[in-house]
Amino acid sequence: MKKMSLKKLAIAAATAASLSVTAPSYADGMKVAIIAPSASNDLAFTQSIVDAVNTLKDEYKLEVAITDGTFIVDDAAAAIRSYAKEGYDVVIAHGSQYGGSLKEIAPDFPDTAFTWGTSADTFGLPNVSAYEAKSNQGGYVMGAMAGAMTKSNVIGVVGPIEVGDAKLYVDGFVDGAKANNADAQVNVNYIGSFGDVALSAEAGKAHIANGADVMSGTAQMVVGAVGAARSADVAWFGTQANQTKLGKKIVVASQVYKWEVVLRTIFDNAKAGKLGGDQHEITLENGGLVIEFNDKYPLDPAARAAGDAAIAGIIDGSIKLSH
Repeated sequence: MKKMSLKKLAIAAATAASLSVTAPSYADGMKVAIIAPSASNDLAFTQSIVDAVNTLKDEYKLEVAITDGTFIVDDAAAAIRSYAKEGYDVVIAHGSQYGGSLKEIAPDFPDTAFTWGTSADTFGLPNVSAYEAKSNQGGYVMGAMAGAMTKSNVIGVVGPIEVGDAKLYVDGFVDGAKANNADAQVNVNYIGSFGDVALSAEAGKAHIANGADVMSGTAQMVVGAVGAARSADVAWFGTQANQTKLGKKIVVASQVYKWEVVLRTIFDNAKAGKLGGDQHEITLENGGLVIEFNDKYPLDPAARAAGDAAIAGIIDGSIKLSH
């Protein structure tokens, strides 16, 4: 057996020492930035990602920076670029409207991990990952319960713009309601805005005037629709975040996004040097989507059973969603 010279041993030891110093480690912590379109406490889309990152803050020793309220795409793009320049390890662009900006910015910062949602598009870039919510799953569950609850057989849905997880949720909700109550009339109103609270309120009032006794909706503007439902004592199903605070007497349940399920993989990948190139999704099965019930709402046992059956059926595959 050939012996290694002292010089070679010294070089090998120095190399190993160098690698051990520079190799990424959870002990080093991570700098994570969030750019999102609405307020951090909107009880909807933006809060869902802020809550998820805060859930992982201690586990990953995160230094977190947040730029919220950046509904204007140019403002969001400036923040994305600024965080990358400042050396943040992971930059989260939490808005489907940010895709074009990310596609332009990410190639300029090959050592930064960018992730965005809700989308499945990484633009073929090695440092961009994407995440999305199978929100139609929880939508179906909510719809099934709404179909079982309604006495008027009129259900109202207030949507923002017909894209992304918003459209998925609405489609799933309609399917669930129809599957559980063939007589139900589900009226959907897309108001053309994610943030217009006043228009959302008007849409909610219109549904109620048309006889809706159960309602739902998605995006940060639903505060307006929930207010209308609260005034008329109409049941409400929420999504994205737990919306019980908006109406403790009327909110039945909420589909809550647990983005931490996919963020763990994204953070682990970044630590290992894999900065992107993959897609992630949250589902009922992987625990990224959770139905949280309002214990104060007197939910009819038959409606709760319809919801539980829908959850089980989606997870075991016996319920096939069309969207």
